[in-house]
Amino acid sequence: MRYLVRLSYNGAAFCGWQIQPDARSVQETLQKAISIALQEDISVTGAGRTDTEVNAVNYIAHFDTEKPSVPEPGALVSKLNAILPKDIIVHDIKAAGTDFHARFSAVSREYRYFLHRKKDPFAGQFSWHCKYRLDVAAMNAAAAFLSGTHDFSCFEKKGGNNVTSVCTVYEAGWKSYSPSHIGLLGYPATEEDYLVFTVRADRFLRNMVRAIVGSLIDVGRGKRSVEWFRELIGNGTRSDAGESVPGFALFLTGIGYPDK
Repeated sequence: MRYLVRLSYNGAAFCGWQIQPDARSVQETLQKAISIALQEDISVTGAGRTDTEVNAVNYIAHFDTEKPSVPEPGALVSKLNAILPKDIIVHDIKAAGTDFHARFSAVSREYRYFLHRKKDPFAGQFSWHCKYRLDVAAMNAAAAFLSGTHDFSCFEKKGGNNVTSVCTVYEAGWKSYSPSHIGLLGYPATEEDYLVFTVRADRFLRNMVRAIVGSLIDVGRGKRSVEWFRELIGNGTRSDAGESVPGFALFLTGIGYPDK
């Protein structure tokens, strides 16, 4: 029997989703918890990798069990959350067809990157303090060139084992937003002090989003031009692109599947 698991995790203390030797991963932690709960060796498959410190909300995974029945999903969720550490929560579990695959059935993924432009003692855990003055209009003009199907090897970390570096980006852009402590606590800041970059695509390469954000920051601070970014996508290499931004401010926020 196959089951779908929806979970969220704070990636700060993990090497990422995927199991790595001698490192703490989300996959291994979840796998051990389900194995304990079901008293069976369980292998968990996730929708995709996330890098070290990267967070996820509503992440999707699946596992198979040989047991003819398992505890009622609500009871199993409660049991797992009692076993799992505080940085992982399981939201729900439901039966899935054997043709469902958390990774290969997915048709889209969405990431969001958060930054703040002024010092904020309450934003640092999940938002990067970018100290440069940024031209957001230029950053969005450059981000528009991401849309469509391209070879994104210029943003791919070396050593990746992808068969292809071609991805299709459906949307990409920056918006200002207001974090909760401004409205709830009256913190003296404005919405323009906080930016979030959203990008949605059929797939992503290793380190791709962090490298894209770093390159767009170079455009925003005037270090590079919008035209440079366009040419980078068409002809550039990883050494031509900007530096990767820190992972702690990156969230995997959505995984899309066919309606069926």
